[in-house]
Amino acid sequence: MNQHIRPAVRGDAPLVMQLIRELGEYERLAHEIDATPEMIGEALFGEEPRVFCDIAEWAGQPVGFALWFYNFSTFRGRHGIYLEDLFVRPDARGHGLGKALLANLAKRCVAENLARLEWQVLDWNEPSIAFYKAQGAETLDDWLKCRVTGEALWRLADQAR
Repeated sequence: MNQHIRPAVRGDAPLVMQLIRELGEYERLAHEIDATPEMIGEALFGEEPRVFCDIAEWAGQPVGFALWFYNFSTFRGRHGIYLEDLFVRPDARGHGLGKALLANLAKRCVAENLARLEWQVLDWNEPSIAFYKAQGAETLDDWLKCRVTGEALWRLADQAR
């Protein structure tokens, strides 16, 4: 089999950053990226990492990644995994690598008795939506994502006494 999924190692920080840039281009969000390889390296391999990464390889070459972290469900009373990013380079698609990255995280969930594996997908990204549904994912149309960032984050933080 030419496919291999492995945990990222410290030396992979520049690779992970490059894959993030490629994902940003694909998602039309490259202008929002301000992370650096150093920031990614510290987040993944610092003293107490709170985010993790798996690398997909095809024929010995890195071609994709899944970046994830543990979350918690108060309703379920257990942790889960939140998949922040999943990306496979376009020329490596069709070999089951995206499915292998998801299956690897599902296996971790089962082994660690985690409540769920969840993520978000852009509403225009029909190929990814179809792929995720084919893996058994359901879209949660009744939940809206909320975010506070930039100046609004500073104003909100100012209100904490």
